[in-house]
Amino acid sequence: MSSPKIEIYTWSRCPFCIRAKALLDRKGAQYTEYCIDGDEAARSQMAQRTQGPRSLPQIFINDAYIGGCDDIHALDRQGSLDPLLEMTSV
Repeated sequence: MSSPKIEIYTWSRCPFCIRAKALLDRKGAQYTEYCIDGDEAARSQMAQRTQGPRSLPQIFINDAYIGGCDDIHALDRQGSLDPLLEMTSV
């Protein structure tokens, strides 16, 4: 069993980034944060992964694109986030 691979691209003072991370923290999820403050090369690389969106945050779980802050909160309201955060068999 292993934890899901969670990645979140953020901007340090972005209120939406802070809200998204707070939700993951409340869920006890371990994640890798890529703080890309002012790094246009990193932002372009992120946009390639999202296939377009450049707003922050952008969240991936097990390499699947989840979306941004509103998207992860919507998944939580629908009851669809917890299954994504559960341990997975290797």
